[in-house]
Amino acid sequence: MCITFLEIVLSGISYSLKGRPASVPAFRKQVEAQVQLASPAPCVLYTKIQSAACSGLRNKGSNMSQLTRTGLSIDRDLLEKFDRAIAGKGYKNRSEAVRDLIRDHLVSLEADQNKEIVGTLTIVYDHHRPNLTEELVEAQHHAGSQVLAATHVHLDHHNCLEVIIMRGRSSTIRDLSNRILSLRGVKHGQLVITTTGKGFQ
Repeated sequence: MCITFLEIVLSGISYSLKGRPASVPAFRKQVEAQVQLASPAPCVLYTKIQSAACSGLRNKGSNMSQLTRTGLSIDRDLLEKFDRAIAGKGYKNRSEAVRDLIRDHLVSLEADQNKEIVGTLTIVYDHHRPNLTEELVEAQHHAGSQVLAATHVHLDHHNCLEVIIMRGRSSTIRDLSNRILSLRGVKHGQLVITTTGKGFQ
């Protein structure tokens, strides 16, 4: 991959280099040295790179995708809080954290648009509640192929935990979950919705 355009923004000043810089770190070090004169602690706001496959490196018939990088204008205090939050979750850089936030938003959109999703319903219920076990089984059987699997564990003499894995239109999955959660004897439950993975990178 050859870099055809590179832009780094430090301390609110944009530096760009067209052509083929040796590497991103080398160019960043060069820019930081220039900005150091004006600011003792230059802040890298974003890096923008446009790249293309180098001639002679692309195999015949292959299709090399491009990575697009963009920048965001964020208040410094907000950015510092964001950095602390993602560091606590184990992220090594901002890029992957932002990508996950975008994915979360897209999953929410899929659910709002009644698209096909995957959901896990986790419930805790009273095992000794009359007819509750039969009602749970009946609700899942009635759903047919929308219920992919269920895992059942005994927490203690009275309480059981069950995880029900479902797939289907979001409205159908939510209706089934609400039906189960409303059963008498179900103490607590939560539906977690995620994507089927199609169209996600």
